[in-house]
Amino acid sequence: MTVNPTERLVSRLTKKTLALVLAGGRGSRLKNLTDWRAKPAVPFGGKYRIIDFPLSNCVNSGIRRVGVLTQYKAHSLIRHVQKGWGFLRGEFDEFVELLPAQQRLESNWYLGTANAVYQNIDIIQGHSPDYVLILAQHVKNRADVTVGCIEVPLEQARAFGVMSINADKRVERFVEKPADPETLPDQPGLAMASMGIYVFSTRFLLRILKEDANNRDTEHDFGKDIIPSLIHEHRVFAYPFREAMGKQAYWRDVGTVDAYWATNLELIDVTPDLNLYDKEWPIWTYQEQTPPAKFIFSDSGKRGVAADSMVAGGCIISGAYIKHSLLFSNVRVEADSQVENSVILPEVSIGRYCRIRNAVIDERTVVPDGTVIGENPEEDSKRFYVSDQGVVLVTPEMLGQELHHAR
Repeated sequence: MTVNPTERLVSRLTKKTLALVLAGGRGSRLKNLTDWRAKPAVPFGGKYRIIDFPLSNCVNSGIRRVGVLTQYKAHSLIRHVQKGWGFLRGEFDEFVELLPAQQRLESNWYLGTANAVYQNIDIIQGHSPDYVLILAQHVKNRADVTVGCIEVPLEQARAFGVMSINADKRVERFVEKPADPETLPDQPGLAMASMGIYVFSTRFLLRILKEDANNRDTEHDFGKDIIPSLIHEHRVFAYPFREAMGKQAYWRDVGTVDAYWATNLELIDVTPDLNLYDKEWPIWTYQEQTPPAKFIFSDSGKRGVAADSMVAGGCIISGAYIKHSLLFSNVRVEADSQVENSVILPEVSIGRYCRIRNAVIDERTVVPDGTVIGENPEEDSKRFYVSDQGVVLVTPEMLGQELHHAR
């Protein structure tokens, strides 16, 4: 039997790696979707939560020691991770470990991304990793830091850290959320943006975190402070996120309502860029056991139909018409209603004679009979949040349903 040397290298390295997923942020650009949950706990893709994707990428890559750092309204996130990610074997030193903000070293909560890691420095040392998140390229370059990056259109680059790299992919400049992003020399319409994935050699990381913690003139953030300060005196490299044939790999920022809506609806395409049906790279999650989706009534003018859509288990489409929409689990749509170009989160109930277009309906919302959403932006904006691109976000509170928690 032959073994690919690169695969063996990755296997040895990943066993000595600790991945830290910073999952404590609110995600304020998602507006009311994060009023009662952290951004990583927001449902995505019909049956998953955002946190499932980085965790699945770690496990599928052979990285099976993962710490999830939580802070903002973390209950639903913690509960999801506890239910869905307990299948790793502690006997083999495999785990997904929850690390809530707990003032281990300081009297304050997490002050920034770097401070969040610093406040768990004793836990990192206790696991004795050689690397904190790893890419094979990081070792080949003898890098102190490697930054995962991707090419993005210039108009989107202002929301990211933007870098300039040389022919060896060494980072020469790094600016967080620049007003005037630097373009790629050979592609003036694109900028090289940080994905927020940082690979550190552990000893180097611990030293830098301690120095940053003692510096009062910093916001204790990787993108704003740590990475820019290291470029000139240390080996900082970029790792462009590409597939084997050089094609840019799938990556989306779902940090805004418009992006969240569009990225969910992309999954409905015949051949979407993100293939949820890929058996070689499964997305792991927890989902309650639900019955199959059901479409009832077959009378003329009153038929339960879903066309060009994805419908999760537990849904009942009762004489309603669903077009180009994504329905999460346990959604019920009553007779004579129409749902089009919309993302409907779990356990939403839509009454009779409703017309809903270009919308995101939050979890457990009850939409009354006869409700019209997405046809009159001026009227919608009086009750709901309407995005720049006209996507209407509806939460239970906007309809007077004070649930005050998200499952």
